[in-house]
Amino acid sequence: MVISTIETDNLFLKPLNTSFLSKKYVDWLNDPEVIEYMSTGGNYTLDKLNSYLLEVEKSQMLFWAITIKKQGDHIGNIKIDPIALDKRSGEYGIMIGDKKYWGKGFGKEASSAIINFCFSPSINLFEITLGVKKDNFKAINLYRELGFIEYNNDKKVLSNNSEIRMFLKK
Repeated sequence: MVISTIETDNLFLKPLNTSFLSKKYVDWLNDPEVIEYMSTGGNYTLDKLNSYLLEVEKSQMLFWAITIKKQGDHIGNIKIDPIALDKRSGEYGIMIGDKKYWGKGFGKEASSAIINFCFSPSINLFEITLGVKKDNFKAINLYRELGFIEYNNDKKVLSNNSEIRMFLKK
C-alpha cells in the first residue's frame, strides 16, 4: 500500500520516513510530558529512531508526519496501524510532539483528514479503533468530537483497566 501526502488547510501529512529523523524528534520521544499517555517512548537515541523509521519505510503501515504548511515544521505523527483487512478495521494513534503546537487544533485537523482518507474508497475501512488512557481527558474529548464512542465489549476491552477503547464506524 503506497501512501501519499494529504493536504489540509494548515497541514501537510507526509509519509513518515527517515527524512524526519532529527534531534527534535528524539527529544519528543524522551520528554515525559509528551509521552505521558503513550505506550512507547523514553530511552530514544538518533540511532534507535533511525532504525524505527527504516522499519516504518519498509512496512505497509499508514503513518504520516504532521507538518505545518507555512513553516514546514514537523510537529507530530499520526497513524492507522495495524490494519485488519478482513475486518476492514484499523487502529488509530496520534502524537503532537512539539508542545508549542499543543491546543491549536492541529490534532483535530490531522485526525479528520486521516479518518476521511481511511473511509474513502482508496483505503475503504469500515471501522477505526483506538485505546486511550482514562485520565487523558484532552484526547478523550478530541476523540468524542471526531465521533468516536466508547465500547465495553469484553472481547475488545484490554485487560488494563487504565485504558478505554473507542471506535468510529463509516
